[in-house]
Amino acid sequence: MQERNNVKKAMILAAGVGSRLEPLTNTVPKPIVPVCNTAILDIILKNLKACGIQSVIANTYYLSQKIHEKYKTNSILPLEFLNEETLSGTAGGLKKCEPFFEFENNFIVLSSDGLSDIDFRPVIDSHVKSQAIATIVTKEINKEDVNKYGVIVTDEDNFVKSFQEKPKNEEALSNLINTGIYIFNKRIFDFIPQNTFFDFAKNVFPLLLQNNEKINTYNYKGYWTDIGTIDEYIKCNYDVFENKINLKNTNIITFSDGRLISATDINILPKSLHIKGNCVIGKNCVIKENVNLNNVILWDNVTIKSDITLENVVVGEDFVVGYSFFNKVLANEKELVAL
Repeated sequence: MQERNNVKKAMILAAGVGSRLEPLTNTVPKPIVPVCNTAILDIILKNLKACGIQSVIANTYYLSQKIHEKYKTNSILPLEFLNEETLSGTAGGLKKCEPFFEFENNFIVLSSDGLSDIDFRPVIDSHVKSQAIATIVTKEINKEDVNKYGVIVTDEDNFVKSFQEKPKNEEALSNLINTGIYIFNKRIFDFIPQNTFFDFAKNVFPLLLQNNEKINTYNYKGYWTDIGTIDEYIKCNYDVFENKINLKNTNIITFSDGRLISATDINILPKSLHIKGNCVIGKNCVIKENVNLNNVILWDNVTIKSDITLENVVVGEDFVVGYSFFNKVLANEKELVAL
């Protein structure tokens, strides 16, 4: 317990562009994309705070100013930023943050791509007990999905034997994947060169194995998903409705044909609004009369004109919807919409 409490700092990898989430990420950086009205970065910070982390650093690059602005008055955890002018890879980004961890023996590093309600405390305990230079949080998935991820092959003691990067399903030697959640010992910096594009999966971990360093794994049984695509993004929102992940203080309102999570006061929404399926409404949304929403996610500051039907639609922030849409992502396309 004493050693666990010494893990006080964490880094969040937040520099990615999030191109697979376009057009939603055309104007919003991936780390603050909302899941049921809570930014991914907020969810991560709350999880870190719950396990005793006291301060966090995040590297930023794409639309960095929007992230910095949002967390000027961050009340979850003290959060510092290192803005990268050029991308340097996952490990290269950590290397730039080395001074932040000067007095730490062990620390957490995790990607802002993943959504989870993981309790980091048993992961830290596993890492300390293993005496390994690194611990990778793994997740067991269906064998037919392994070609999307980095696959990890372990021995009987849960140490890494080998890696496979997005193997063909029939060639995969395991169905354990890398979640992008790590605990590192400070010696990890000895294996990352200065001012070099360097990646954990492609560079650091193979280098550790070549040097006979132990890489521990922790197989996480709870909820984790990679928010890498539009389909995965939509699914993780709907997973909240099914209680597959616990986002604290999320109020689900039940209607006759559907359920709603709303950051806009429902008392100001028109009584003619019809909710079907699972719907999310962000802050400061304006919805006119006779609107039908069926499996719809609205970000903040969305306006929907009267007599509109939206079905299987995601609407990005500050968007005005003047037509009915089906199976569509609407973002940064205002010139195409009749106002």
